[in-house]
Amino acid sequence: MKSHLVPAAAGLALLAGVGVATADQVIITPEQQTVVREYVERHPLASISLLGVELNVGSTLPDTVELHEVPDVEYRYVVVDDRTVLVDPGTRRIVQVID
Repeated sequence: MKSHLVPAAAGLALLAGVGVATADQVIITPEQQTVVREYVERHPLASISLLGVELNVGSTLPDTVELHEVPDVEYRYVVVDDRTVLVDPGTRRIVQVID
């Protein structure tokens, strides 16, 4: 009986992990993307360099990086290495890299 419980528990743990990964995904609507692009074009920022930080979705920016507000959007933006990135201000994780 115990031998059947271990695989079942492992399967449940795997499914729970998949659920958590899905819940962490950030979906930015096309309307939000339009608002952000237009705002960033009208309010350009100087690009900064960050050594050792990869500009990938999920990467975390250091506390020393100043994040700038986009009206009516919950995310903030900053320009790093000439690329605009949207950042979750609560976690400081990159949610989108805008090219």
